[in-house]
Amino acid sequence: MTAPSLTHIGADGKADMVDVGDKAETVRVAVAEGYVRMRPETLGLILTGNAKKGDVIATARLAGIMAAKQTANLIPLCHPLMLSKVSVEITADDALPGLRVKTMAKLTGRTGVEMEALTAASVACLTIYDMAKAADREMEIGGIRLVQKSGGRSGDYVRDERQG
Repeated sequence: MTAPSLTHIGADGKADMVDVGDKAETVRVAVAEGYVRMRPETLGLILTGNAKKGDVIATARLAGIMAAKQTANLIPLCHPLMLSKVSVEITADDALPGLRVKTMAKLTGRTGVEMEALTAASVACLTIYDMAKAADREMEIGGIRLVQKSGGRSGDYVRDERQG
């Protein structure tokens, strides 16, 4: 078995954009998640639509979608991609307490969409924080991670929940 290597490091040790020109076009999907933990009162404020800045959940959904489309502008060695679908689901979790964010990015192409899904989750969480910070500066963003991906040369991946 070959030892893992970093794909964005060239033979000279410098950062390098991966050449995906010879890769086959396949359907590629990635799912990521994150959360924003907050006081129960803050969650209630968001869910009743009484946050000062407006509809927190709708704005965070839109911000996540927009962010996925801008990933190549934010992360230096990412390829610009023609995404065919981006979705952002935000659900309340009283046990957290807070909001859980789940994102999906999809395309047919030569490179994966993991970074787009992760960027969408990150920016959606940041937007939630921004819109509710006047009520709760103690909010915590966490759990940003890839949940699954499919397509491409490296095959499918599903996070083993037993390992956290």
